[in-house]
Amino acid sequence: MIHIAICDDEKYISDNIKAFASDFFRKKNREIHLRTFSSSEELLTYDGQIDILFLDIQMKGMDGIETAKRLRAGKFRGFLIFITVLREMVFQSFEVQAYDYLVKPVKETQFEKTMERLYNSMRDASEDSLLVQKGYEGRIIPKGEIVFCEIIDRKIYLNLVCGEVLDYYERIESLETKLGDRFFRCHRSYLINLGHLKGYKNGIAYMDNGREIPVSRLRSKEFSGVVLQYMKNM
Repeated sequence: MIHIAICDDEKYISDNIKAFASDFFRKKNREIHLRTFSSSEELLTYDGQIDILFLDIQMKGMDGIETAKRLRAGKFRGFLIFITVLREMVFQSFEVQAYDYLVKPVKETQFEKTMERLYNSMRDASEDSLLVQKGYEGRIIPKGEIVFCEIIDRKIYLNLVCGEVLDYYERIESLETKLGDRFFRCHRSYLINLGHLKGYKNGIAYMDNGREIPVSRLRSKEFSGVVLQYMKNM
């Protein structure tokens, strides 16, 4: 599910973007949740997830640039696309990490060109990153920053390179599928990143952050083979 928000004080613009987005993602066979806002103030009170935000720059009250600054200062880490009638206003968008801008009146060909690039960026990001959903907050974690994952009482604990431990609820079988071949489930309670493995001896995997992870007897033979194959492919 991709969560999309449109914020524009001109209803016909919002309706056009909504129709374009619905048609684009229908062709991609992707399910979306779409929500519209008529003012910055209304958008800023929303606490739900937003993956893609279409934001008008020139609005009554608070403008789109200031709104984007406040969103970025909070938890919004999604793709931001400005809607504007003035191209020169877009130069201010760099400081809020805008992905692109659409010039009014927005044509469908212009919209699709931008969205095709954005869709490819989202797909590339999902391959190299893990989306962690904790309550209403979503966070994207690069897979390379995960040293190992531990499960305790149905809760996943991601141990990151920076020393942070991020916890959330997910089945370890589901996580194993998302993380892919560079991770190995060496124990029913542990998934380790082979890229952070320093050594292996007597049923213990030594990670480069100093942690020692048990390798079960049932998985030790497979583990040795997986490590050798991983080293060959490096």
